[in-house]
Amino acid sequence: MTTSPARYDVLSRALHWLTAIAVIAAFILGPEHFGRQMRQGLDPATRLDIVVHESLGMLIMALTLVRLLWVAVRPAKPRFDLPTWMSVAAKFTHGLLWMLLLALPLSALMALGSEAHPLTLLGGIRINEMPFIAQSSLAGLADWGDVHGWMGDAILWLAGLHALAAIYHHVKLKDGVLLAMLPSRR
Repeated sequence: MTTSPARYDVLSRALHWLTAIAVIAAFILGPEHFGRQMRQGLDPATRLDIVVHESLGMLIMALTLVRLLWVAVRPAKPRFDLPTWMSVAAKFTHGLLWMLLLALPLSALMALGSEAHPLTLLGGIRINEMPFIAQSSLAGLADWGDVHGWMGDAILWLAGLHALAAIYHHVKLKDGVLLAMLPSRR
């Protein structure tokens, strides 16, 4: 019988924290009323907050895809003896977080593509047209900018609950859940 490791592997921990930092930074730098400003003729390349926000969004999507690939092949993850309700709640929360990590950047691309706004990234990278989005049947189903904003709020609330649960595990239950994702002390 093999025992469960006490901590996540180094790559899992690094990807987790890089993603968390990128999500928080993207939320903070998220330009208010970006779509309205674009419709009024604002060139997003003239606003560093927009360029950084969009670059972080693409980074989050890339990190999430790498994380999903790593989850499929990584070494064993820590296992904790939790009550059934707590295990179900954790799996549900993690599932929602994964879904939002993928859906948020996609909703941004839908918002930009359906309104013919460019995607502007650091390094002067700019994609002016996304006809595959603009011409898709999904483009007109929603105001994708509003969807993106709502999901941005939702991921921050959910991540906050996730963090509070980890702190509860550490302070009240003292079960090692939080320590499993923190850098190891030498």
